[in-house]
Parts: sequence; structure tokens; C-alpha cells
Amino acid sequence: MTDDATAPSSSCDQNPVPGLPLHDLAGFTHRWVDAEGIRLHAVEGGRPAGPTVVLLAGFPQTWWAWRKVMPGLAARFRVIAIDLPGQGHSERPRGGYDTHTVASRVQTALTALDVPKYWLVGHDVGAWVAFSLALKYEERLHGVALLDAGIPGITLPDSIPTDPDRAWKTWHFAFHLVPELPETLLTGRERDYVDWFLKVKTLSPDTFDGAEIDHYAAAVAAEGGLSASLAYYRDAAESARRNHDALERGHLTVPVLGVSGSHGSIPDMAASIGPWAANATGAVIPQAGHFIPDEQPEATVKVLTAFIDHERAE
Repeated sequence: MTDDATAPSSSCDQNPVPGLPLHDLAGFTHRWVDAEGIRLHAVEGGRPAGPTVVLLAGFPQTWWAWRKVMPGLAARFRVIAIDLPGQGHSERPRGGYDTHTVASRVQTALTALDVPKYWLVGHDVGAWVAFSLALKYEERLHGVALLDAGIPGITLPDSIPTDPDRAWKTWHFAFHLVPELPETLLTGRERDYVDWFLKVKTLSPDTFDGAEIDHYAAAVAAEGGLSASLAYYRDAAESARRNHDALERGHLTVPVLGVSGSHGSIPDMAASIGPWAANATGAVIPQAGHFIPDEQPEATVKVLTAFIDHERAE
């Protein structure tokens, strides 16, 4: 780990979260770029002349969620993993966490990184942002893959189930919406909370080791991290409203891949996305819970590569 970026940024080289240890990944470079007035952290590597694949992680993770997937993709693609606003080593703005505002900032960052067109992959909250980004900037995308995510207004159920056999998958949506109470209960106990998600929502509870849990908990606990994490959920109704406003103007025509884990939260992502997309296909990754890239990284690389190859051949 290092406390400094390994190369100059394209437009803004100051790490806004210097107290949080910065992980290095062999063959990849840390960058910070200005995105509509805030600094976003990007980690870039792979083949500079290859097709670009952009990766967005979700709660309670950071770009480090893709660490096992990025080397496999880097053999053929230019790979960029981005910390969303409030996540990891990106800046934590006070507001603007609806997914259309966040999508605009991500697109601005990619423009600053000289990415004219790309393949977009999002997991969990990263998939929320990816869906909204596809609605706003479809012309910038070759295709989008969405991994196991209850996307507001799209794949998220209208009501939270109360059956204990299912409620554990989505109960936190309602909890995160309550003003102030989550901060009161979780401040100082971020590791316990993160530990629950990373162990309960994986098929194998030993998928994450103690150091990985420490990393994600520290990112949530870093100044503004908890409030930012909760803000995505608190702005989810606005995200859903803006998604449906955009869909009234037209459904997605860019190729969409819905990826589910065999034991994940959304049993059939493709079926859930299908009503909103003209070209949606699906894949189910065996022996995976919610955290698919961590649980089955080789299978994730294979599914994403096959999707890209198929669409490029069309």
C-alpha cells in the first residue's frame, strides 16, 4: 500500500481521503480527476489501445471489489475502476447522490480520462449508477453489464418482504432511509456492520478475510463515508423517479447483460431488466451469492468477456 498516487492525475492529483490507506494493484495506476467540482478516484491499467471496460462497485465496497477481476480483463482491455462519490478515495460531497447526478459525474470523469466510448459494468449501487448512466449517455456506451442489484424503480421490489427467509436480503433499504438513526447506531461500529454484509450475503462466509473487511470498514468510517453510503439509499426515490422519466422518452437500446449469482439477491437480473431494454440477455454465475466478483472472479471475467465478444461480433 502507498499513501500517494503512483502517477500524476489527468486533472487533479490530490487524494481527498489521505488518512485512508491506498491499495496498489500490480499493473494499475491511481488517478484523480475533477468531476463537476469533486475529485473522483480512478484506477487504470491494461491495454491502452484495447476496448475500455469501466467498473463501478457498490455498498459497502470500493474499487478494490474488482481487484480479482481487473488483471483478467487487463489482458485484452483497457480497464478503469472508479470509486463513486463518497466511496473509497473519492471526495464525499454533501449532496447529489441520486444516480443521475452521480452518473453525470462519472461520465465527466471518463471524459477527462479520454474515454470516448466504453463497456460499463456495475455491481450493487454501482449497477444503480450504471443503469442511470446508460439512460443519460447511451451514445457513449457499447454495452452495459449489471450485477445482482435491486435498482431503484427497476429491479428493486416495490415493497420490502417481511418473510425472514427473504427479508435479510433487502431489509437495509428501509433502515438506511431513517433520518439520523443509522448514523447513531453505526458510528464506531462500522466494522461490525460491514462484516455482516460481507459474510451473510456471500455463499461462503469466509470469502472475505479480516484485512479486506478492515479495508471496507475503514472506507465507510472515513470522514463523510457513512453519510455518503446512506445517501444513495436516501436519494433512491429520486433515482427511481428520474429513471422512469427517462424511460418515458424511450427504453434502452444499448446491449444489456444482467448477471445474477446462483444464491444472490435478484434471481434473474435479465428478466427484471427486460421490460426496460430492447436487447437484454442474462447469465447466472454458479456458486455465488451477492458479491459475485469476489466470490467467482474467473467466472465473472469469462461472462463479461463473452458478452463483449458477442456484441462486438454482431
